[in-house]
Amino acid sequence: MIDLESLPELEEQTADSKSVSANLEGANGEEQANQAVADAAGDGQLETLSSLRQENEALKAHLEDLNQQGEALKIQSMRIAADFDNFRKRTSKEKEDLEQQIKRVTLSELLPVVDNFERARSQIKPQNDGEMGIHKSYQGVYKQLVDCLKRIGVSAMRPEGKEFDPNLHEAVMREPTNEYAEGVVIEQLVRGYFLGDRVLRHAMVKVASVPESSGEESGESQSTSSE
Repeated sequence: MIDLESLPELEEQTADSKSVSANLEGANGEEQANQAVADAAGDGQLETLSSLRQENEALKAHLEDLNQQGEALKIQSMRIAADFDNFRKRTSKEKEDLEQQIKRVTLSELLPVVDNFERARSQIKPQNDGEMGIHKSYQGVYKQLVDCLKRIGVSAMRPEGKEFDPNLHEAVMREPTNEYAEGVVIEQLVRGYFLGDRVLRHAMVKVASVPESSGEESGESQSTSSE
């Protein structure tokens, strides 16, 4: 049998129990809500992290591509520089060769003038003061011309008494003689010239040869000895 006096206390305990249950249910719901938010936030962070990783990989690939392009441009630049240097050297060499060729042609045209001056000096014998004055005048012009040729690198050959060299000399005469060994240049008929260290004009020379009489005498002496 229920005590009527204890009924209010029982109701208060029941109310308190319901209040506690409600509080517990509210706390559980809030916790579940917080967990749901946390789960949602975690999913969002994973998506963001994945997106950042993909973006990072894309940037790395782009950087690698830029590095390769930069290396290719560097190699191309070095090749262009090397080609330009070769072009500059080749152009300079061609220019130098052309200048030398023009110089050689021009000087070759002037050499006969020098030859005529030398012939005149050897043939003309002044007989009086007037002729001597004329002689000195053109000799002065000749000296001026020779000095000009020397300044631009022209030098005369001196082949007399030297061994004949087909790279320097052109043999136009052979003279049998006992004074020189065979193949030695006896006389320079037309002077040869160098331009620097290259032949500008070959010297036309007379070359010594063995006298025929020496060969005949040698044959006769061999015949006498055999007898």
